[in-house]
Amino acid sequence: MPKSLNLFELLASRWHPSARFVRRAALAAVVMAVVIVVTGGAVRLTQSGLGCPTWPTCTEESLTPTHAMGINGVIEFGNRLLTYVLCAVVGLVILAARCHKPWRHSLTRLGWVQFWIVMGNAVVGGITVLTGLNPYIVSSHFLLSTALLTVAVITWQRTRESDAAPRDLVSRPVRQLTSLLVLATAALIVIGTVVTGAGPHAGDAEKVHRIPLDWQEITQLHVDFVYIVVGLTVALWFTLRAVGAAAAPRRTVVELFVVLLAQGVIGYVQYFTHLPEVVVGAHMFGSCLVWIAVLRVFLAQRERAGTDPGATGGTARDLTGETADAAPAEPAGADRALAGR
Repeated sequence: MPKSLNLFELLASRWHPSARFVRRAALAAVVMAVVIVVTGGAVRLTQSGLGCPTWPTCTEESLTPTHAMGINGVIEFGNRLLTYVLCAVVGLVILAARCHKPWRHSLTRLGWVQFWIVMGNAVVGGITVLTGLNPYIVSSHFLLSTALLTVAVITWQRTRESDAAPRDLVSRPVRQLTSLLVLATAALIVIGTVVTGAGPHAGDAEKVHRIPLDWQEITQLHVDFVYIVVGLTVALWFTLRAVGAAAAPRRTVVELFVVLLAQGVIGYVQYFTHLPEVVVGAHMFGSCLVWIAVLRVFLAQRERAGTDPGATGGTARDLTGETADAAPAEPAGADRALAGR
């Protein structure tokens, strides 16, 4: 008797998406991860956090917002609906990775990690509403969204690589400096989340509990970490230049520096203009770009031998969209110069 096929196997036997399609699906997941952060911020900034006062339905009697709930109910419910769009995009990543020939199990696993983060964050979002916008739950809701963005970016990068073991392209001290930059940026984002939890934009017009800290003092700490991250970025650029790194990885550091400068300008504008909603929203969007840029810097410092199994022409694409030949032999010396990608 022939072995029965499950749904995934049946679909994989009929649909064979190209490597380019898989990459585009992974990129769409990155975009949606950013969109869900920005729209979640819009919910808070428009005081729509309790636009739907219960969860998973909008009211105890209705799944959708009623006319009496006004624009706040529409905004909150619209953000909930975007979660379904995000699930659909992540599902597409999983299916495309599963049906691509040859099947790359690593991509499928990364897709499922994204799916379960989305599911967990949906529950946290519900708890946020049921607890009346508890600032600690709201903060964890944002940080889980950042975790989703992290996995989405890694998945996108992995669609442009083979499944060979990664090889460092720079020496250990350079990698350690880069890791320190990543950790400092993560701390910057966490402190920014605390500023939000203690600041004036509580997410609802009614009195909402806030983190009992002086938000201006926390803001100063946030600014201090901005200087630390900028300093580490400059130090990393000079280090890569000193060890003879190729232009592509140095360019990712320059891109990070530019994003940091733009984000710093927005941060100062929002502070001195007393936190207008539009500028705060732009700052949240900028935080996503900063985190993506930092991940790009980190991922640019290693490579996997060979090419994408589904690619043709003997080339694979990296995050910058440039084509690269198969990895050359590892250079000798304490510092490995990056082979031109």
